[in-house]
Amino acid sequence: MLLRRLYVLFFIEVDTRKVHLAGVAAHPIGPWVTQQARNLVMAMGAALSSRRLLIRDRDAKFSGTFDEVFRSEGLRVIRTPVRAPRANAFAERLVGTIRRECLDWVLIVGRRHLEAVLREYLEHYNAHRPHRGLGLTAPASEPAVLASASRRIHRRDRLGGLIHEYHRAA
Repeated sequence: MLLRRLYVLFFIEVDTRKVHLAGVAAHPIGPWVTQQARNLVMAMGAALSSRRLLIRDRDAKFSGTFDEVFRSEGLRVIRTPVRAPRANAFAERLVGTIRRECLDWVLIVGRRHLEAVLREYLEHYNAHRPHRGLGLTAPASEPAVLASASRRIHRRDRLGGLIHEYHRAA
């Protein structure tokens, strides 16, 4: 709304499609990006040990210290080719999805507001939004339980009614 550019750093687990929001900054610099990588490593803990690769673009903000954070955890860091958006198709698709389903409908006031909106949307994305690549289940969803047709359906609104989540009453 104030016509300022904000940058979002996120990580995607490609096999599960789970997205981790690392942070939002008006002027991201190498040390900030490296700190966000350290925060992700701490947050994921043992779950990171099952990962083998980190694919990232060639932005200068991703310095050697950023790569070293992941190498120290046993990950191999791969940089995408120059001007090849298909090489990082999962990230490109996520950015488009977030824009179409969320950000095109919300006026963002500032950095903290954008971060709050993205956290809310990504909670929906990770826990409720179906993905074709996952057999129409959500990345962090629990297995579906068949319920009788007589149970009521409840709707939960997110982002002021922009997104609706439906579930059967317990």
